[in-house]
Amino acid sequence: MTESTGRDSLIHDWNLATSDVFKPASAPTFDDETLRDGLQSPSANDPSLEKKLRLLDLMEGLGIETANLGLPGAGEIHRRDILAMCKHLASSKARLRPNVACRTLLTDIEPVIEMKEKSGLDILACCFIGSSPIRQYTENWTIDTILGHVEKSLTFARDRGISVMFVTEDTTRAHPDDIRRMYRLAIDLGVERVCVCDTVGHATPTGTRNVIGFVRSIVQESGRDVKIDWHGHRDRNLDIANCIAAIEAGAHQIHGAALGVGERAGNAPMDLLLANFKLLGWIDRDLSTLGSYVKSASDAIGVPIPHNYPIFGNDAFLTGTGVHAAAVVKALRKGDAWLADRVYSGVPAGWFGLEQRISVGYMSGKSNAEFWLEHHGYKPNDALVAHILGSAKQGTHLFTDAELHALAQGFLMSASH
Repeated sequence: MTESTGRDSLIHDWNLATSDVFKPASAPTFDDETLRDGLQSPSANDPSLEKKLRLLDLMEGLGIETANLGLPGAGEIHRRDILAMCKHLASSKARLRPNVACRTLLTDIEPVIEMKEKSGLDILACCFIGSSPIRQYTENWTIDTILGHVEKSLTFARDRGISVMFVTEDTTRAHPDDIRRMYRLAIDLGVERVCVCDTVGHATPTGTRNVIGFVRSIVQESGRDVKIDWHGHRDRNLDIANCIAAIEAGAHQIHGAALGVGERAGNAPMDLLLANFKLLGWIDRDLSTLGSYVKSASDAIGVPIPHNYPIFGNDAFLTGTGVHAAAVVKALRKGDAWLADRVYSGVPAGWFGLEQRISVGYMSGKSNAEFWLEHHGYKPNDALVAHILGSAKQGTHLFTDAELHALAQGFLMSASH
C-alpha cells in the first residue's frame, strides 16, 4: 500500500461519496468588502491609510481578485483615501482590481472619473439601488422611477468610459418581473457584471439557488458575457452555505469581508470562504498568510477575533481533552504530521500556517501533560507529570502556557532543594 493510498483509506469522505459532486467549470473569484461594507459595522473603526494599504497588500498576496475601497459619495476624506489606495495598487503593479460603491446618482459616479484619470486604473463602479417591493413602498418609488435612475446613471458612466457592476439591493426579496426589467436594462446599457444581494440576510440556500438561477437565465437570454456576483449577509448565519449555493447555481464571484464584519450581523467572512472553497477543491492557492490577513483586519478595524472563531480563533486548534490529545500525540509518535493534523481536525491547520496545539486542564490526561512538557523544553518524569496533571484536575479552566511554566518551574525548584 502506498502512502497516498493508505492516507486516502483513513478518511471516508461523505462529502465526495457520490459521482455527481459539484465542481464549478472555472474557479470562483472573490471581492473583498472589508474596507467598504466591513467599515459599516457598528463596531468597526475606520483604519488609518497605512493599515488600509497593509490590508490591500495581504489581499493581493492571497490572490483575492477585487476589493471595494469605499463610497466616494461619503465625503472628501473617503475620496482621498480611495485615491491613495488606487495609486498604491498602481505603483505596486498589483493584480487586485479596485472597485467603489456608488448610488445610481451622477454625483457618486463623477468622482470615479477623476480617480480613474489620476490613478490610471480601471476602477469598477458598483452602482446600487433598492429593488424589493418593501423598499419601493418605503421610498415611494415605482419600478419606473428605479429604471429611470438606472438608465440615467449607467448611461452617464458608460459614455465616460467607467466600467460598471449593477447592484440590486435586497434582490432576495424582489419580484421576478422587477428583477428582469432592471437587469435587462443594465445589461443593454453595457454593464460588466450584475450583483445579486441578500442585503438583509433573508435567503436560505434554496432561495439563493432560486434567485441566482433566475438571474443566470436573464443573462443567458441577453446573449451577453455578463458575470454574476453574490453579496450575502449573515443575519440568519446562513452566509457561507448561501455562498456555496450561489456558486452551485452559477454565480462567478463571491463577496465577503474579513472576520465577517459588516452591517448588523455582518457579511460572509472572506477568510472562511477562502478556506472552505479550498477544502471543497474549488480553488487552489497558498493560504498560509490568511492568518496575517485576519489579524491585520482585526487590528485595523478594532474588532476582536472570537476565541472560538473557526481556524483563526485561539481555540480552533487547541485541545485540553485527554482523548483528543492522546490521539494527536500517538499520531506524532508515528512521525506522521499529516495524520496528527487530521485525526481530530476536519481542517488541516498546516494549510494556514498553523499547528495543532495541546494544553492541560481539568479534562486532560497524562498525554496532555507529557506533550506540553516535551514541547516547552522540559524532560517529563512521573513526578512532574503527576504534579502538573494533579494541579490541572483541581482547576476550573485550561491552563495558559504561563501558568504551566510556573507550575513546572516551581516543582523543579522545590525538588532541587
